[in-house]
Amino acid sequence: MTKNKQPAKDDVEQKVRLDKWLWAARFFKTRNIATDAISGGKVHLNQQRIKPAKEVHIGNELTIRTGYIERTVIVKGLSTQRRPAPEAVLLYEETPESIAKREKTVELYHQEPATRPRGTGRPTKKERRSIHKFSNNQSDDAE
Repeated sequence: MTKNKQPAKDDVEQKVRLDKWLWAARFFKTRNIATDAISGGKVHLNQQRIKPAKEVHIGNELTIRTGYIERTVIVKGLSTQRRPAPEAVLLYEETPESIAKREKTVELYHQEPATRPRGTGRPTKKERRSIHKFSNNQSDDAE
């Protein structure tokens, strides 16, 4: 009489939902945020828009946009548990093109305030006082 043995997890490829993998790999703080990002079109699997329940496999290419940063990563490992950051980094590998593009984007983002022409944003304290002074004088003249 032989018992049916279940194959070990290493023998069969693990099934992991995309939203759960993104959460475990620490791209998003919660699974709900990961689900919203996928549904909103901010995550693509092999250049295809997908659903949160799509299964991730080793070797898949993911494009993940968070804020103004876009990353392209290759899935290297699968996990359903959220582990410490040094372990989570082992689940993926960012492509060299993505790293260069991300660093350039961050650099430009940090330089943007310096290139903004003066006076195009909120008024300074001095400008605000002159605006108030002018508008108060206008209302006094109307009476």
